[in-house]
Amino acid sequence: MSAIVLTTPHVGETDVESARAVLLAEAAGLGALAATLGAEFIRAVSLMAATTGRVVVSGMGKSGHVARKVAATLASTGTPALFVHPAEASHGDLGMIIRGDLLLALSNSGETAELADLVAHCRRFGVPLIAVTGAPASSLAQAADVSLILPDAPEACPMGLAPTTSTAMQMALGDAMAIALLTRRGFTAREFRRFHPGGKLGARLRRVRSLMHGGDAMPLATPDIAMDRALLLMTEKRFGCLGVVDAGGRLIGILTDGDLRRAMGPDLLSRRVADVMTSGPRSIGPEALAAEALHIMNDGARPITALFVVEPDAGPDTGPNSGEAVPGKPVGILHIHDLLRAGVV
Repeated sequence: MSAIVLTTPHVGETDVESARAVLLAEAAGLGALAATLGAEFIRAVSLMAATTGRVVVSGMGKSGHVARKVAATLASTGTPALFVHPAEASHGDLGMIIRGDLLLALSNSGETAELADLVAHCRRFGVPLIAVTGAPASSLAQAADVSLILPDAPEACPMGLAPTTSTAMQMALGDAMAIALLTRRGFTAREFRRFHPGGKLGARLRRVRSLMHGGDAMPLATPDIAMDRALLLMTEKRFGCLGVVDAGGRLIGILTDGDLRRAMGPDLLSRRVADVMTSGPRSIGPEALAAEALHIMNDGARPITALFVVEPDAGPDTGPNSGEAVPGKPVGILHIHDLLRAGVV
């Protein structure tokens, strides 16, 4: 009779299975949360949008850590916000909350004792209160002007004790409110840059004007120039391309290394730039964001490494149809290496 050999999963495999179970549980909680959004969520966003002061976000324990992040997200997306610790509020920080502010309080149980003084302060001074809680019958939910109720989703913790799914839902709901406010206000990427001047994000939000090469650095030529002269200009300027401008100085074409390869032949050097160039090249305005320039360079079947910066004509439309774009005058050129050096890529 052969022996039965019992095997146990490798530790690594068990870790992965456990991690997947957590992510699936939290994803299910987020799906349930999305299904609950409706009139109360709209009321909450409307209250926040109408606030003339700051959105004060508070919570205790894990909810407090989430509250800090929610406040930071709101502030970075155009909604003035700050975090107030509920325990510190009872020892003097209540003075940070004044008329015109709004309190966003996070508590899964809705019975966090440390929030009591904050709630009483808001009721006394007429500060609107939005509650995010998993208990609709809780003291916090009953005291709030608007209650956003988290669905009854099990925590991802095997014992059902460590805040996991509940905090994931709190975090996601905070993000949802911030983005709803951003969208309602028409908050743009240019405004976003004011709050994110540093790091990779700040680099992507820099203006093209601050990165481009202008003046004599631009490789420019007219369409009637001979190819031998064009090649010398391309080599001298070191951008791997040559912008082609008409008599009015407007960008009408571009000559690239790819154009040269496609036109290669014994008569290449005797031809004119107009015979080889690509008409209607991609371009960008000087006030556009670096991230937009990167998108244009990578867009399409043929990514490009250099992009001319043009100032659109302010005069009357000269296109064949009203409203058509009129070629602009080059004021600079941007190379992919400029974006790399600036940390955009």
